[in-house]
Amino acid sequence: MAGETRERMIEATVAALQQRGVAGMSFTDVLASSGAARGAIYHHFPGGKAQLVAEAAERNGCEVRARLAALPAEHPATVVGAFLELVRPVVEASAAGGGCAVAAVTVGAGTAADDATLRQVAASAFTGWVDQLAERLTAAGLAPAAAADLAATLITLLQGAHVLCRAAGDVEPFERVVRTANALVGHRYPD
Repeated sequence: MAGETRERMIEATVAALQQRGVAGMSFTDVLASSGAARGAIYHHFPGGKAQLVAEAAERNGCEVRARLAALPAEHPATVVGAFLELVRPVVEASAAGGGCAVAAVTVGAGTAADDATLRQVAASAFTGWVDQLAERLTAAGLAPAAAADLAATLITLLQGAHVLCRAAGDVEPFERVVRTANALVGHRYPD
């Protein structure tokens, strides 16, 4: 049961980060969403908000990496298309006011030490996403250097789409990314 409470608190923190970022997230929100008692905060997260946020972002980063690992790898265009469809619901949530829980921790909201730790968690997650996506692209036949470059480009496009879609309140910026990414990959790596 204690493990379940901790898990619910982490899940609630991921959701809060996606909606409000680190600065806008509060323990009250996490407790209300998770159903945890106030005393559970420092019992499960003795490092306080910084520990809870870091663990939530790290968990979310690992979950995304696992989804990337499952992408089909028949052809580079297949990987790119599957990636874009995988992230579509997340970008749609951005257009409705959501965001990326991992990216949220890159914006300062605590002490310099907490901010540095959270930036490192985000950097590690983003590197893991690029590495995993590059692995799928390599499995699809790309040379490792080309796969790493394309993977980094796709993750960068995703993060930019989050911001632009949230600002615009719709998914048109992402639709442009989809059209351009598919055209570029189709041109560079024809069947």
